[in-house]
Amino acid sequence: MASTSSAIVPGGALGTAHLSHLPQRPPVNLSFQDLTYKVQNGKTSKIILRGINGDFRSGELTAILGPSGAGKSTLLNVLAGYRTLGATGVISTNGEPRDLKLFRKLSRYIMQVDLLQPFITVLEAMTMAADLKLGSDVSNKTKAVLVEEIITLLRLNKARNTTTESLSGGERKRLSVALELVNNPPVVFLDEPTTGLDDVASSTCISLLKRIARGGRTVICSLHTPSARLFGEFDHVYVVADGRCAYQGTSAGVVPFLSELNLPCPKTYNPADFIIEVSSGEYGQHVDTMVAAVENGKCQRWRDYAADKVQQFQNMEIEQLNTGGVESHNYKHGSTSCQQFYVLMKRMLLQTVRNKSYLWLRVILHLALGFMVALLFFRMGYDASKTIFNYGFCYACIIAMLYIPMMPVLLAFPQEVQLVKREYFNRWYGLKPYYAALVCSRTPATVFFSLIFLLIVYPLTSQPLEIPRILMFTTICVMVALISESMGTVISAYLNVVNSVFLGPALSVPLMLLAVYGIGSEDEPQIIWKLARSCSFLRYGLEGLVAAIYGPPRDDLICPDEVVLCEYKNVAYFVRLMGMAGVSFWVDFGVLVLMLVAMNAAGYYLLRQRLSPNYAFRAIKVIGNFIKSKMSSIQ
Repeated sequence: MASTSSAIVPGGALGTAHLSHLPQRPPVNLSFQDLTYKVQNGKTSKIILRGINGDFRSGELTAILGPSGAGKSTLLNVLAGYRTLGATGVISTNGEPRDLKLFRKLSRYIMQVDLLQPFITVLEAMTMAADLKLGSDVSNKTKAVLVEEIITLLRLNKARNTTTESLSGGERKRLSVALELVNNPPVVFLDEPTTGLDDVASSTCISLLKRIARGGRTVICSLHTPSARLFGEFDHVYVVADGRCAYQGTSAGVVPFLSELNLPCPKTYNPADFIIEVSSGEYGQHVDTMVAAVENGKCQRWRDYAADKVQQFQNMEIEQLNTGGVESHNYKHGSTSCQQFYVLMKRMLLQTVRNKSYLWLRVILHLALGFMVALLFFRMGYDASKTIFNYGFCYACIIAMLYIPMMPVLLAFPQEVQLVKREYFNRWYGLKPYYAALVCSRTPATVFFSLIFLLIVYPLTSQPLEIPRILMFTTICVMVALISESMGTVISAYLNVVNSVFLGPALSVPLMLLAVYGIGSEDEPQIIWKLARSCSFLRYGLEGLVAAIYGPPRDDLICPDEVVLCEYKNVAYFVRLMGMAGVSFWVDFGVLVLMLVAMNAAGYYLLRQRLSPNYAFRAIKVIGNFIKSKMSSIQ
């Protein structure tokens, strides 16, 4: 990947910031014609954007304004490629129809909510972003210089060693921008970049975005109500009203434009507030007149009203566009899948180790639950009079391995999905290395905490202290814990926190019932219940634990002197009575391995469909929405 280009040059009052090691990118002018967007709601559809036109140029800072519900965020999402279904019209880059796959590689979308990876510092986050985006084609020394330059540019020096959850609102916003600048994207989209910031922080943010635009990038922001000072910072303003273009031009051209329409702006009034109020109909129905004046965005008269247009990049644009423009540059991801896996694995392990409160909570929980189970089943392993209770101990271990690993995933992973959604959409990494790193990074912790529980319950309940049996018992418990954790991922990969926490325990109930269905009964269960029971991984876990403890060769259990008769003293008889005479540890273990692989594959598939659904999956969703609308109409 090419390097060594002064990407940001002097920009007047904005000062000089040299990003000398950014990979070279050609400027990208973005335009759209007759852009329409509609959403389907049952049998009816709602039009959000109505045949609008526009032209956003490189080197300019553009603001998309409009009243609430006018369609400004929708326009930003469609232009960024975040929403594609329901959009019609032509979107062009440098005069050619947009190649969406290529455009997503060269553009970055910074969403309104500043979602940042927790428990890592600003410097670590920037370094990891550089490793993911630039790969081994750029040396570590060059990456370090690049990271330092961006940190300096966005004034994050004082927070370089601060973890992301401790940053202020302005610092979080600047870090979100900094992370996307690492590989010098030609187009940057920002949804409400000043939300939650005070006037000083908002002014700083917009000034920095202007400096970034002066580096030859196309920077497009959606804003709600900017102050007069912020409004004057924008080179280009695009006003959306009722899904149509009500104004396209410079910020300085707003007042003359409205004056020509007999809508004079009061001298002490913020022009941004005034044009938004006019667009919302507070001064009468003037939207049609405004739309006609700019021909729904086609008219370019007001684009060139101000004399302070950015000129220093025009020659560069013409020269680069004539030599092939966007298509001639290589936007292939800089890092390989193995490199992405290594960086993501390192990041996840670092986050796990630094989340000390969560780790201690898990330790305390496993210790408390372990001692509770151990006291409930204390010294029952060899007691022939309590064989049934010891069987209950096996079942209790399975239930513990089901719930404890699954519940944290149900609570935490939906939030993680939102982070992945941002990073994956902005092409930080592929989904396969991410999911592989996710599974590999959390497995050691799950195994470790399961061992804490087992180290307490196994000896205190007087289970056979034979190494093969200990290993078999431990292996089955760990496998059940890993499958339960993967089951939590499957559920929460496509649902929010509330629905995940509801569905996880609800699905666990039939799994627990099927695990013990038919035990102690002499009647052969129906074929449908046999099939249902075979789908419960808890059944195979329970069989595996019984095989580990009572499998041959095993001597008879010890009957206490005070007990007259111990019916289940003979182990083989007890196992046969429980309907597990023919169980094999290795068969159960093999099935659990297959179920673990299948569960992880299902989690990966659902996560991929949530991030980029294919047409078959979309068809299922459409059918589901249709059925729901029919049911609601019947009710």
